[in-house]
Amino acid sequence: MLALQGDFREHIDALRAIGATASEVRTAEQLAVVDALILPGGESTTIARLLLAFELMEPLRARLRAGMPAWGTCAGAILLARRVPGLDRPPIGVLDVTVDRNAFGRQLDSFEAELAVAGMAGGPLRAVFIRAPVIREPGPGVTVLARLDDGRIVACREGRVLATSFHPELTDDRRMHEAFVALARDAVAARGSAA
Repeated sequence: MLALQGDFREHIDALRAIGATASEVRTAEQLAVVDALILPGGESTTIARLLLAFELMEPLRARLRAGMPAWGTCAGAILLARRVPGLDRPPIGVLDVTVDRNAFGRQLDSFEAELAVAGMAGGPLRAVFIRAPVIREPGPGVTVLARLDDGRIVACREGRVLATSFHPELTDDRRMHEAFVALARDAVAARGSAA
């Protein structure tokens, strides 16, 4: 769990609720020993600055390019994107999408919606959007997982990188966390069988 800023504690609680091991990552040494990483919601400009200040940007980019699973929620999705108009620092840039920050307006314009998520059983997922981004221009390797009723993309995946515009950690529905843990376990198993 990237723990520089944002709602990382809520993600840790969600992971522990489903029996997953979660640890906070603030240094390159801590990053080097995790199998997967969640980049939480928060303030994308602040998190980008802290990644640079803590000398985590390049080690993180290298781990992700080498296949480490990652999931970005809200600000985390912004940071994973390749193209982010208006971001004053370079994003990590491992997800072939454009992300528009604060696409739904200010904090006052926050909302919840029921989403059908591709491949997810159990009916719609309740999604919480807070100053949320919108994902657009997905590249050919990107799978769209969820759209709002108006067609805007709010969840996608490229390889082992997952991005959601919303905050699953703010609800009691743990299916997104379970899906990410399954993705991480598959990556660890694949790495073990290749060794």
